[in-house]
This record gives sequence, C-alpha cells and structure tokens, in this order.
Amino acid sequence: QVQLLESGGGLVETGGSLRLSCAFSGRTFSSYAMGWFRQAPGKEREFVAGIKWSGGRTYYADSVNGRFTISRDNAKNTVYLQMNSLKPDDTAVYYCAADGPKYSGSVSHTLQEYDYWGQGTQVTVSS
Repeated sequence: QVQLLESGGGLVETGGSLRLSCAFSGRTFSSYAMGWFRQAPGKEREFVAGIKWSGGRTYYADSVNGRFTISRDNAKNTVYLQMNSLKPDDTAVYYCAADGPKYSGSVSHTLQEYDYWGQGTQVTVSS
C-alpha cells in the first residue's frame, strides 16, 4: 500500500517562496509517476504539476508555469514542489499524488489518473 506524506506548507508573503516535499513509502517509488494538486476553499481540486517516473519529463498547469518546479529524488523516495513568486491565488491545500506503476505515456495530469493521495499541506499566501 502506497503512503504519501506531505510537508513544507506554511504562511508566506506575496512574492515569497516555499518548497513542499512528499515522502513516498510502501512500493517502489521509481515506478510511479507523481503529481501535485491543490484545492482552495469552495473550489474543486486542480492539477498543479506532474513528473514521470524517471524525472525526465514534467508538465505544469498554466497558472503556475514558470513559477513552480516539480522534481524528484528516486534515491530518497521524495518528490518536491518548489514554489516561487507566490500569489494570494496560490493559497490552498496542496496534495501529493501517485500514479502507477507507470513507465509510458504522457505526464499524468488529471485526478482520475492518480491512484494514491496524501493528506495535504496548507499553503497560505498573504497579500
């Protein structure tokens, strides 16, 4: 059973940065595509960023492209989300997700593609 544990959320001012981490356990991490989603109050959960099992390809939502970077360390079983130039609209609970095992196809970017979810970590950007 895959388990995901997010960390790194918090309160930051507009223009600031945060790095989220997600620790993966229970299966072979390098076999899974990974993603980050977020959900703001009163809104649906939305895709933020995804990365393939090898880390060789990534995909971003338009709203974060150029500001956020997803990466993974397969030796540490961890996926990261570096968030720069944060805006109040980025305020949400951020969730880590795993899809797999998956070695082919495009970067997973829909909720339905992901099989496992973390509990989430709150990110609040003050104006």
